[in-house]
Amino acid sequence: MSETVVQHLLLVDDEDGFREVVAERLQEFGYRVEQASTGEVALERLNEFAFDVVITDLRLPGVDGRQILDEAFARYPEIIAIVITGFGGVREAVEVTRLGAEGFLTKPFQFEELVHALNTATEKRRLKAENAYLRAQLQDRFKIDGIIGRTPIMLELFELLRTVAATPSTVLITGETGTGKELAARALHDASPRRNQRFVAINCSAIPETLLEAELFGHVRGAFTGAVANRPGRIEQANRGTLFLDEVGTMSPALQAKLLRVLQSREFERVGDAQTIKVDVRVVAATNSDLKKMVAEATFREDLFYRLNVIPIRVPPLRERRPDIPLLAQTFLDRFAKESLPARGKVTTTQDAQQALMAFDWPGNVRQLQNEVQRAVPLSESDEVDSSDLSISQVRNVSEGGGDTNFTLLEGVERNAIVQMLKETGGNKLETAKRLGIGRQTLYNKIKAYGIET
Repeated sequence: MSETVVQHLLLVDDEDGFREVVAERLQEFGYRVEQASTGEVALERLNEFAFDVVITDLRLPGVDGRQILDEAFARYPEIIAIVITGFGGVREAVEVTRLGAEGFLTKPFQFEELVHALNTATEKRRLKAENAYLRAQLQDRFKIDGIIGRTPIMLELFELLRTVAATPSTVLITGETGTGKELAARALHDASPRRNQRFVAINCSAIPETLLEAELFGHVRGAFTGAVANRPGRIEQANRGTLFLDEVGTMSPALQAKLLRVLQSREFERVGDAQTIKVDVRVVAATNSDLKKMVAEATFREDLFYRLNVIPIRVPPLRERRPDIPLLAQTFLDRFAKESLPARGKVTTTQDAQQALMAFDWPGNVRQLQNEVQRAVPLSESDEVDSSDLSISQVRNVSEGGGDTNFTLLEGVERNAIVQMLKETGGNKLETAKRLGIGRQTLYNKIKAYGIET
């Protein structure tokens, strides 16, 4: 058996005798075969494991082969699909090819025909994967200053960043912790006319309130205890460049007023000084807080919010761009393997590990994925990271063993995610399914199961 042949295969057919014979022959060729007698069982298996190949009958009672293909490609875009049927014709062959199947066989067929179709599809998959990886590395369309992604939502973000970078406008970047808001801010700076000047970043939540004012505006000698010399602040340091204010929502009302003046008049005074300093600085702010809600609660100035929110940019959480997870994971694997284990060569993930990575919700987003991969590389004793090397697998197993309480909690999280995404897409179910990384039929089933009004 060629070493390029894949290992994990899902065989779907409602003829028990035929299915069992084919499964036995495939196992002789080295495949690890999982059988499903119905489409419903097949969808459950696809939900549980990242198969390399799915072989399915086209006509099945209930959920048919078309729905299986739809779900398989929605979850695993690189999966190989072979369709078998006793009622084959040109129309069916064209249809399944359009759906993404690599092969179409009409019963009865010689087993060698199936092996040939598998080998041909496997080689095409290998070449496609190599080309996709090279394109991701070489084309700026899929990468901008360290931000990587191939999903539609990320390509839209890249285009927006490139467009906004050319303007002098103030930008407010929103997104959950770990999504890459500072990377987006740096991308704006590096693509802007200010790229040859300084990019100055400050995390407003990481500096005590008593020190933040002096850190931002600078101070003169004797302004307070410990001020033994004049010192320029971050705003002054960013003159003619870009000032990045991370977690701007944590600023006190007094500092908010002073920042508003900088945005309005481009001038300020150092702490303890009466001399006014003029600056030419582009301000990019970021927050994981709901500033609109804070404005309504009178904890954030409304006028400052509108000054900051001239151009809003949202960085999506990782759960909204699940198809990017394999690419991100491989990028981090390449980086950390080169740094910590240069003699090992290229490190990849097993199917089990990929399934675990794809199934996890990543509350810490890309930063958490990066940390997970960095931890897993030295733990792996081979050139493949397995699910046993991942801490998230342990967390998931504990949750799965938690009984009905954990299951109910996960259902609630899932329902809320679907409701929120439907709002963001204006009720567009196809776009909602794409962003959630699930098939259309799966989305319809979950909407019905959770009683979501659309």
